[in-house]
Amino acid sequence: MNFDENEPQSVREERFAAERAERREARKAASLDSRGAHLGAAIVTIALILLSWYGKPAALGVVSAVFLLWFAAALAWAYADESHGRHALQRAYNVTFGWGDGF
Repeated sequence: MNFDENEPQSVREERFAAERAERREARKAASLDSRGAHLGAAIVTIALILLSWYGKPAALGVVSAVFLLWFAAALAWAYADESHGRHALQRAYNVTFGWGDGF
C-alpha cells in the first residue's frame, strides 16, 4: 500500500479499499493445499492418544483446549475476512494445523 502524501484522503481510502478487495478475491480464488495441515492434525491426534493412553487427563485437556481455541480464533478470523462455509473451515484448518509443512 503505497501512497502519495499530496493525494487527497478520499482518493487514498478508495484506492486502499480497492487493493484490499483485490487481495481478498485473490485469497478466496487461491486453492488451499491441506497436505501439511493433515500432517499437523495427525501429529496432534497421536499426541492426544498418547496423553490419554498414559493417563494424563490434565495435559490432555490443556492440549485439546489450546487447539480448540486456536481453531475457533482462526475460524472467527476467516469469517471476519468474509469467507463463509467450507472455505472458512478449510482456512481455519490450514491456519491451525498448517505447521505440519515444517516437518
